[in-house]
Amino acid sequence: MKEKHNTDKYNFSVEGETEQRYLYWLRDQINNNSKSSFKVAFDVKVQQHPAKYYKSINARTISSLTHICDVESNEKVHTDKFKKILSEMKDAKKYKQLEYELGYSNFAFELWMVLHKMDCNGSLTDRSQYLSYINRAYEEHFEDLHQYKKEDNFKRCLSKLTLEDVKAAIRRADVITESNKLDKKTLIKYKGYSYYRDNPGLSIHEVVKRLLEKYL
Repeated sequence: MKEKHNTDKYNFSVEGETEQRYLYWLRDQINNNSKSSFKVAFDVKVQQHPAKYYKSINARTISSLTHICDVESNEKVHTDKFKKILSEMKDAKKYKQLEYELGYSNFAFELWMVLHKMDCNGSLTDRSQYLSYINRAYEEHFEDLHQYKKEDNFKRCLSKLTLEDVKAAIRRADVITESNKLDKKTLIKYKGYSYYRDNPGLSIHEVVKRLLEKYL
């Protein structure tokens, strides 16, 4: 393994511990790969409110800032919540001259996890339906998503992944995005950000893709 002298730092705010654990796993995969050109350092805070996060940091030390979150559903309570998140992200530019990047999943982060192992191109009606996909993808028998998200269980799923699986997830996510474009699915634009109203849709793969392209 070639020696790596430089370290690039990335800052993330995320909705929950599942996303946090995934990003730290990804960091380790990059740093432990013999082909990576630099080391990366991730600061990942579980914080559902971007404003609380960017107000707590020193903008002069930040070069990259990303929020990972779910759209959750088209119900008003969820769309209002998501738009509030985007508004707070937009304000980071005004108050701290920081560009906040969006990495969303619609419905949920479980879509991204499934894509590491298999396609998930059809529209779902409820987030709980990801459970059957998770169980098939990772050869598990979780009774519900809460059980899947428990630390030991989720880490066991991560242990079954490689960087090749991450690359496969990116390719599958690209297919979903292209299909959404061809099918002329509704693309919502708000506060300078864009997201697909209906599932499946995501942009978290764009965040991960840029990391892999830069370091591997």
